[in-house]
Amino acid sequence: MSGARATAAAGTAPATGAYRRAESAFRQWVRRDGSTPFPPEAGRYHLYLARACPWSHRIAIVRELEGLTNVISVSWAAPFRDERGWAFPGGAHVDDANGFAFLAEAYRASLPSYEGRPTLPVLWDLRTGTIVNNESGDIMRMLDQEFDGLGDRPGPDLYPHALRAEIDRMNAWAYEGIQNGVYGCGFAKTQEAYDAAFARLFEALGALDAVLAERRYLAGDVLTDADWRLFPTLVRFDPVYHTHFRCNGRRLIDHPHAWAYARDLFQVPGIAATVDLEEIKAHYYTTHDDLNPKRIVAGGPIDADWSLPHGRDATPRAHET
Repeated sequence: MSGARATAAAGTAPATGAYRRAESAFRQWVRRDGSTPFPPEAGRYHLYLARACPWSHRIAIVRELEGLTNVISVSWAAPFRDERGWAFPGGAHVDDANGFAFLAEAYRASLPSYEGRPTLPVLWDLRTGTIVNNESGDIMRMLDQEFDGLGDRPGPDLYPHALRAEIDRMNAWAYEGIQNGVYGCGFAKTQEAYDAAFARLFEALGALDAVLAERRYLAGDVLTDADWRLFPTLVRFDPVYHTHFRCNGRRLIDHPHAWAYARDLFQVPGIAATVDLEEIKAHYYTTHDDLNPKRIVAGGPIDADWSLPHGRDATPRAHET
């Protein structure tokens, strides 16, 4: 298939013991200008997501914000993942599009030579029966920019021209330091690799708190793509990453500005419904046997009230465009 390539397994660790995430294999695009074989059409595309997965969570958020819930259908994978990969065992976790039992079947149908671990999210073309894209950032951008006019209500522009340079800068910084940083701690194979990842993560979280003391959102005074990329990591930090990934230097709630910011985003209409802490915790604590072989799900946190007033309306607008 054009635009796809076989790839090595995700999350492999080089000789240093540091965690390294594999590149996405499918990078084709839905374009409304006709420059690709995939025009935006209601009912043509399907998403494979998991409520537990932070990279899927980004997509669920943008689909909700852009009013595309009746335009692009979804199959939700179960939170538990074994060596066979993400699964659709039944009940609330079925593949309504193709009847696949495992996400791996979608990958084999699209690229028989694919050798990596099948990852979420996946944007699937129902018409041609193939994966269009499995890179979360690309899919976010497509839902935001390429499906205008198809949603059941006007959606926000999450990548406004005037802020694109700042959004791109914040995305790169937050990904390296925080979003992928928690995985650097969790999947480090040596003490040295863990210590380095731990230091980078908490330096980044401290810097994030300082930024959010001056700006309501990452790129200024409007919600953008950058905020919704980061939010899934923040909402998982205390219940999962702090304990399971050994990110126990500080909690999210120990960062006053970042904690208020996270509540600000959580309280945006429609967002709370995209957060399923039960499935999030079930996935992490039962899937990584090398980290938690007894699959005991941690009980906390018990002191994080996401309904508390966030008080962010008065945050100074220090970033001017």
